[in-house]
Amino acid sequence: MNLAILFGGKSSEHEVSLVSASSVARNLDPSKYKVIPIGISKSGKWFLQSEEELARVQNDPKAAFTINEDPSKIVSVIPGGKKDAFLVEGKSLQIDAVFGVVHGTFCEDGVMQGLLEAAEVPYVGCGVMASGLTMDKEKTKVVWKDNGLPIVPYYCFTRTDINDNKRYDALVEKVIADFGFPIFVKPCNAGSSVGASKASNAREFSMALAEAFTWDNKVLVEKAVNAREIECSVTGNSLIQNSENAFSAVRSYTPGEINPTHEFYDYDAKYNDPDGAALNIPANLDEKTAQEIKALAEKAYTVLDCSGLSRVDFFIDKDTGKIYLNEINTIPGFTSISMFPKMCEAAGLGYKDLINLLIDEAVERFNESKKLLTSR
Repeated sequence: MNLAILFGGKSSEHEVSLVSASSVARNLDPSKYKVIPIGISKSGKWFLQSEEELARVQNDPKAAFTINEDPSKIVSVIPGGKKDAFLVEGKSLQIDAVFGVVHGTFCEDGVMQGLLEAAEVPYVGCGVMASGLTMDKEKTKVVWKDNGLPIVPYYCFTRTDINDNKRYDALVEKVIADFGFPIFVKPCNAGSSVGASKASNAREFSMALAEAFTWDNKVLVEKAVNAREIECSVTGNSLIQNSENAFSAVRSYTPGEINPTHEFYDYDAKYNDPDGAALNIPANLDEKTAQEIKALAEKAYTVLDCSGLSRVDFFIDKDTGKIYLNEINTIPGFTSISMFPKMCEAAGLGYKDLINLLIDEAVERFNESKKLLTSR
C-alpha cells in the first residue's frame, strides 16, 4: 500500500506535528507500506519530501521531519481523482490511503478531511463533520450536554460580543457573578492550550480574553475546577461498528493522568519544559472510577460520530469527586511516548499494531461509504 503521511500545517501546532509524524514513519511495517511523506508548510502549501528525508527520519529515533519547500515538488490534489488524486509535476503519486498526523486548525478541523473526501481517498481519523465539530470546544459541549454528559459550566464570547461595549461589559459581569474567580479562558478552536490562560481577577480576565482573541473569533470561558486531569484513548467507528472487524469496534483503553508542575497544563508544560508534567499510566483510580471514565469516553466519542481515534480528556474535582468531560482531540499527539499510544499500549495494543488498526479502519470506512447511493 502506498501510504501518504501528511505533517506540518498552518496551525500553531506545526512543530508538534513534525515530531508525531516522524514517529509514525519509523513504526510502519515496510513490508506492508510504502511511505510517501508530504509536508504542509506554514503557508499551507503541500510539498512532496525526498526519499533521503524519509530515510533520515526512519534511521534516527530522535529525528523530526523538516519541510523542504521545493517549488518543483508542490503537490496538487484533484477532486475525484481517487488513487491518482495526488500529483507532482503532473505525475500521479498513486496514493492508496492517507495518514494525516497534523494537529490544529486547517487540518484537524475538517478542512483536510473535506479535501480528502473530495479526492475520494481513504484517510485515518474522523470525518468532516466530526472533525469540525470537535475542533470547536463550545459546539462539542453543546452536543455533550444535550446527550446528558457532564461538562464544566461555561460561557462563550464571540468577536461580535467584544465589538459591542455594552454587550461585552454585561457578559463579563455575568461571568464574574456566576463563576467568581479563578476562571479559565481559551480559544474555542485551538489546541495544545495555545492562547489559554487562568484568570484570578478582573484585570487578568480582561488580559486573558485579549490573548485568546488573537487566536480565534470565539473564546470559551469556564468555571475553574480544582481538578485532576485524566485522559482516555478511544478507537473505532461509531457509525459502522461491525463484530466481524475488531478494528471498527468502539473501544476505550487504560486511562492516564496528567500531573502538571505548572499552575495548569499549558503549552510550556506540554512542549517546552521537560519537567512540566508527570504522565502516569495507569491513572491512580479505583476500578469503579476507571470503568466510569472509559464508559464516558466511549459515549462522548460516539455521540459526536467519531471514527478512527480520539483522546478524551476529563477533570475529576478533587473536592467533590465529580467527573467532568473537558475536551476531545481527534488527532492527538502521536509520538511513541505520547499519552494516546501509551494508554493503548497499557491496555495491550502496541504502537505498531495501533497504526495498523487505524489504517485498516480507515480503508474499511472508505469502502463502506462507497456502497452508499449518491443518486437514483
